[in-house]
Amino acid sequence: MSFTKKQVTQLSYAIIGLAIKVHKILGPGLLESVYEKCLLYELQKAGHEVKQQLIVPVVYEEMIFDTDLRLDLLVDEIVIVELKAIETVPPVHEAKLLTYMKLLKKPQGLMINFFTDNITKSMKPFVNEYFRHLPDE
Repeated sequence: MSFTKKQVTQLSYAIIGLAIKVHKILGPGLLESVYEKCLLYELQKAGHEVKQQLIVPVVYEEMIFDTDLRLDLLVDEIVIVELKAIETVPPVHEAKLLTYMKLLKKPQGLMINFFTDNITKSMKPFVNEYFRHLPDE
């Protein structure tokens, strides 16, 4: 199934809205795995297809290598969600999300840090060349 930029953006807003709901109920200070389970529940309840702790293979030349790389959530086969529950997200985590997006050819990634008083201030969206090549509508 192909998506438009508008559909991907709408999906991202829906994911962020559900993350805000989880954060309002639980608040900051819990383990990342707790937020992941609750967000997974909310996404599935809203009718989204979600893969959790998906292994990210590395394709190098003609070889495919199984790795220990795992993304937190893949929503509707299009948006990768990486969750954190730490004071400051180091740049290496953002680079990892961008790499997951490239390896899996996904146009949108969301880095959501639950260790905050406001999800919208700490959340970072990422797009790449796959997003740029999507039709607008």
